[in-house]
Amino acid sequence: MPKSNWTVPDWIVEALSALRPPGKMTVSEWADKYRILDSRTSALPGRWRTDYTPYLRSIMNAFTDHEVEEIIVVKPTQVGGTEVILNMMGYAISQDPSSAMVVYPTDTLGESISQNRIQPMIDTCPELRNRYDPNSKRLELQFAGMYLAIAGANSPSSLASRPIRFLFLDEVDKYPSNAGKEASPRALAKERTKAYSNSRKIVEVSTPTFEDAPIWQDWLSADTQYRYYVTCPDCGDKWTFKFKQLKWEGETPEEARNTAFYVCENCGCLIKDNQKTEMIKQGEWLPIKENGKRRVAYQFNTFLSPTIRLGDIAYEFMNSKHIPELLQNFINSWLGEPYKQIEGAVEAEYLLKERQSAYQEYEVPPGTLMLTGGVDVQKKCFYWTIRAWMPNMTSYNLAHGKAYSWQEISNIMNSWFADRNGKRYMVNLAAIDSGDQTDDVYNYCAINREWAVPVKGASNPLDGKYRLTRIDKIGSIASGMLLCFVDTGYYKDMILGRLHADADHGGWYLHDNCDPGYAEMICSEQKVTERFRGRLVSRWKTKQIGADNHYLDCEVYAACAADLCGLRTFSAEQAQQSENPQAVAEAPQQTMQPTAELPMTGQKQGYFKKKSRWRR
Repeated sequence: MPKSNWTVPDWIVEALSALRPPGKMTVSEWADKYRILDSRTSALPGRWRTDYTPYLRSIMNAFTDHEVEEIIVVKPTQVGGTEVILNMMGYAISQDPSSAMVVYPTDTLGESISQNRIQPMIDTCPELRNRYDPNSKRLELQFAGMYLAIAGANSPSSLASRPIRFLFLDEVDKYPSNAGKEASPRALAKERTKAYSNSRKIVEVSTPTFEDAPIWQDWLSADTQYRYYVTCPDCGDKWTFKFKQLKWEGETPEEARNTAFYVCENCGCLIKDNQKTEMIKQGEWLPIKENGKRRVAYQFNTFLSPTIRLGDIAYEFMNSKHIPELLQNFINSWLGEPYKQIEGAVEAEYLLKERQSAYQEYEVPPGTLMLTGGVDVQKKCFYWTIRAWMPNMTSYNLAHGKAYSWQEISNIMNSWFADRNGKRYMVNLAAIDSGDQTDDVYNYCAINREWAVPVKGASNPLDGKYRLTRIDKIGSIASGMLLCFVDTGYYKDMILGRLHADADHGGWYLHDNCDPGYAEMICSEQKVTERFRGRLVSRWKTKQIGADNHYLDCEVYAACAADLCGLRTFSAEQAQQSENPQAVAEAPQQTMQPTAELPMTGQKQGYFKKKSRWRR
């Protein structure tokens, strides 16, 4: 039989190509195999390597998960967000061709990205170039079996076109609220996907701006939320990178850049850049909220970027912390978080002007019922405060400062303080933070249990002001002692409220000539409203990222110590006994009674021993 010279027409090849089922590879596998980065658009030209940005792998692969319909990415700038979209586009063109649209904040930006990002990707990738129609318009690229429309959120006509299956929304927080006289651009674009309700993919990628802006609201409403967890090289604990754990020496941006290091929130080990890189390679996305996979969301910060060093982050913060506009940019573009709005706060100037008393430092006000202390434990020092308590919970800061050894803390808390009439007082109870150097704190409190109690701030609100639990450490001298979990939000609310009360109604005061540094730390936080697990909640947050709040923590612990001593339950008779401070210290208290749920340990010396300065 003679050979036929007939060839299959191009239109049949294209039609058959469109009917080809999707490939079994994932987006990251496709990118590793086919994607070539152009020197015009990348600082690292050559073959794409997902291993270089491993945190992008799961985000890209969600595009090929048949259970996922919508992918939401909340990110800082310059961490590969645009590349995620480009790789998903490339996969669709190559493996699963169907109508697609990508929407940018403006049509002008869309045209620029088409020319400077999308076109170079096509030119350098034979897998895409062989499917591309070179006669395509710049805002509508034609491929075998599909087209890619490029639209601007400011142009309603570009959004109200043909049905699409794949929708990519880039930088949605920069979209105008309305597209001309039409509805929101996001709503218009999503309308185009209704014909593909069983197979569509909607991808939203954006740096956040404010809490009520689109990308953050989509993050909150997602069925499943993911954050990227890494493993501490020392203790093996898993956690996400948080700015509050970034530390440095010095006060200038350059000093911060040169000395920055990260502190494990569990064991306190110091982590450097070379360790961070390896930790990120071994990291994984874990759900913090899980309720199905139709709408999945990912949120991360610039710590994951392979090109950003810890010192760069510290330097940027130090350069921006005193300028609100730059600080917002740091929070949005570096931390990938929304800028929060204020609910309740007080300023240091108010404290120094309105809340200083006539009593000098170390002078006890007459009529004082008891003294309590609070100690915030840091790696290199201790912050401490001593507060005098009066009837109705009126209180005065006697003194505060920094110490550099446990012996100094012992000397301070065991000192005598006198009022103007020469009556002497001693601290009844000091609450010592056990969140850092936990074993050392436990041991110290065990040795000094007649006046010291270990405390720890609770991560969530408690049913009461505090909760007691036993320390269960086999072989430790602290085993069986009580640890007090403190509802820090409650006591911060208490302090804020009492800053506006007078001396007869529970006012909260400073001593005379108080230093501004103390006042700044007391006022370092503000109460903000956030959405948490689908509902609005109020929480205390630092006003400026990285601001020190050590003295505020000290005062929280001192207030809790007063409650542990039963100050609120003092009767009129007991208040009169304040003429003899030691009598007050020995007076019967009505809190921290042993219960069946919290049995005594059997030790001769415990929280309830008779010689305690704060409980008998």
